[in-house]
Amino acid sequence: MSTEIQALERRIARLEAVEAIKALKYRYWRACDGKDPAAFRGCFIQKGASVDFGRLGRFDDADPIAEIFADVALAKQDGRYMILDMHHGVHPEITLLDDGSAAGRWTLRFRNLNLVDGTETVMAGEYDDRYVIEDGEWRMAQCHFTMLWNRTFPLPAEASVVQ
Repeated sequence: MSTEIQALERRIARLEAVEAIKALKYRYWRACDGKDPAAFRGCFIQKGASVDFGRLGRFDDADPIAEIFADVALAKQDGRYMILDMHHGVHPEITLLDDGSAAGRWTLRFRNLNLVDGTETVMAGEYDDRYVIEDGEWRMAQCHFTMLWNRTFPLPAEASVVQ
């Protein structure tokens, strides 16, 4: 096989890896917004993920944050979810470190409706991630989030939320 073909195959493999990592992060946010704890947990390596979500805590495995996510995201009152989230991840910077590991940075634009407190929060932050291939799939080995700013507003008394 020619050197040019090998170089082209390598470039294609790298592009496919970057796209697979992007799909992983989108799947993670979709699990958050879709209130899917199993899909949320499945985005992380099986054991030993480094997770730092600031005020939500720092963990040496994804199980504790997955439990917190399930408790908060699935809380209902009168058959309605009390916490509604919307995650928009933008500006990905994915760096392949080798064939089985990568680093990534993302900007998050986030909205949260807290129907218990009657508030809406708007937030911006940055993710610093590490990815590895586990069982043939890219997964997060590190997910560290740093909030840049947030603003919380009271929901108007007449506001209605359809679920």
